[in-house]
Amino acid sequence: MSRLTTALLFAALAPSAVLARCQWSHMQDLTDAYLESQTSGKPYAMFLSDKLVYRENNRLTSPKVGIINKPLAIAHQHRLIDQDNCASYVEQIVTDPANPYVIGTQLRFNESAGGGLTVAAVDSIVTTTGDWLFNANKTLSYVLKENWGTIDNDVRTDRATLRATADLYLDLWSTGGRSRVPWGAPCDRLEGSAYTGNGSATDSCAVGIPTAAQPPVTDRRYVIDETVGAVSVLCTMGAMGDAPDSHEFRVEKGRLRYVHTMTVLRNQTALLRMGRVRRSVNLHG
Repeated sequence: MSRLTTALLFAALAPSAVLARCQWSHMQDLTDAYLESQTSGKPYAMFLSDKLVYRENNRLTSPKVGIINKPLAIAHQHRLIDQDNCASYVEQIVTDPANPYVIGTQLRFNESAGGGLTVAAVDSIVTTTGDWLFNANKTLSYVLKENWGTIDNDVRTDRATLRATADLYLDLWSTGGRSRVPWGAPCDRLEGSAYTGNGSATDSCAVGIPTAAQPPVTDRRYVIDETVGAVSVLCTMGAMGDAPDSHEFRVEKGRLRYVHTMTVLRNQTALLRMGRVRRSVNLHG
């Protein structure tokens, strides 16, 4: 995705329209409306507006031809609400054998004339059969074992640290693994449908990290929710042939606890290259 494309997305959020703290309940309601639209395949008018910035897999497109028009039976979803950036993020897992998907969507909102909120942008990473380590049923089985619940106020990680932790992790590629990530113990990474942990206290997210400098992770877009210690980053994976990608992180007491990734990757050359890199990595698929 080009810098111009990123600029077009954030141009939807004029500085005068972005609120210092957006109303939590309004963002929840609009996120519910998005999920209802995706489930029915009959989007509310707000998601079909010509004013909406709509993107799938790092490409601007019309919402009228997007995945939002396809009815999906969502087996599981969890969300982040970012009051400071007036945005939300939703992870959606669809296990329908005929139409399996794992989708990460960021929604961005503007203040309306009446004091409420309107949807300004929909930005989705949509993975399905054939993408990197894709298996929706396995992904769901691992997700359901994890705890992404609310973190007590006195032990929450602040916004700046959450974003810095995400960036340190994503900088592993450009630094050849030298980025100083605050690894937790245990820490579990869900890469597509492959899991680095087995439920032990020594589970690690550090397996298979780059050992030599690779093309960087670029075009990072953030949604941060301190209440659950989480940050969503939609981005472009340079090391995987500029693949559209979603990374989501959970941080507990300043240490990385969970990482979820989904990557749109159907280029066979890139698949073969990544297969060589990860041949020795212990991922539980």
